[in-house]
Amino acid sequence: MKKRKYLVFMVGFLLLARGITVLFVRTPSYTIQTTGKLYIVNKLSSDIRIFDLFQGKEITEIPIKTEPHDIATLSDQSRVVVTNYGNIEIVGNSITVINTKTNTIEKIIELQGSLRPHGIVAFKGSNKVGVVTNEGNDLLLVNVDSGIIEKEILTQQRMSHLVVLDPNKPFAYVTNVNSNSVSVIDFSLNKVIKNINCGLGTLGIDITPDGSEIWVTNSKENSINVIDTDTFEITHTLKTGNEPLKLKFSVDGKYSLVANLSDGSISVYNQQSKKNIKTIDIPGKKKILERILYHTPRPVYILMHPNGLYAFISNSNANQVEVIDMKTFEIVSNIRTGKIPDGLAYVE
Repeated sequence: MKKRKYLVFMVGFLLLARGITVLFVRTPSYTIQTTGKLYIVNKLSSDIRIFDLFQGKEITEIPIKTEPHDIATLSDQSRVVVTNYGNIEIVGNSITVINTKTNTIEKIIELQGSLRPHGIVAFKGSNKVGVVTNEGNDLLLVNVDSGIIEKEILTQQRMSHLVVLDPNKPFAYVTNVNSNSVSVIDFSLNKVIKNINCGLGTLGIDITPDGSEIWVTNSKENSINVIDTDTFEITHTLKTGNEPLKLKFSVDGKYSLVANLSDGSISVYNQQSKKNIKTIDIPGKKKILERILYHTPRPVYILMHPNGLYAFISNSNANQVEVIDMKTFEIVSNIRTGKIPDGLAYVE
């Protein structure tokens, strides 16, 4: 009888110890100190959480009525704008404007017949944003102050998704997931001047700081296409991890970080040599103990801190943001988020 009680006690103690260990290890720990505020879009909990990167604590949480996906900071940093994509039951067709001084919703701008807004980018030195819609398959130029859609440019492709702006030309580049292409849009002509055929599932996109190259991920082909912005020709095709989603260049343009969703990793490429110089494995998948202690990692979105020292990675399945040191390419900290974090924005 005593032996049975002892065994029951020991089993209970071990289960309790395991529970405490799992809770302790899984709890995100923010250990750095840097400038600015991070705006985190959480899809499933449908909110924006604002984290002070200097004080290391959450400032506030802003509920969003329609499930949000992406976010951009206006040039003067007075506002951030969020795309209201929706979910299975609700088809989104609006963007939410948040005042960064008060951290309150300033307005919601309806996008009329353009459905499922996803990718968004802010125009330099203006109060305008470009919004890409997944079902409208168009790029909208929206005046945030007036709420007026000033331009609507059809991509004539399927499932238009993300967008970047050329720093030197009046061009935008839009990825089209189901058409496996990149649309080149000329704002002076208000039309697509070329659709560049890429690999399967063309999704993530970024442009080098000097504007010479576009890099796009092909999520169903596990590759990156490098495109010359003068010729619009693919110059290189690079191998990635499984299911590459977003990618982002470092502030100095020397490196590109790529989020491999299914692998739970971040690939680091040298922009000049086009070589993969490191793969950063996010804890939670590689070892048995990691699988017990962590959630399976699912990196989706990448944001660079303007100081060039850190990269922020949305780890959607773990409900946290991983912080990567851009000198060592190691995970040095993490931030607790809402459910299924995606888009990220920085405000000084």
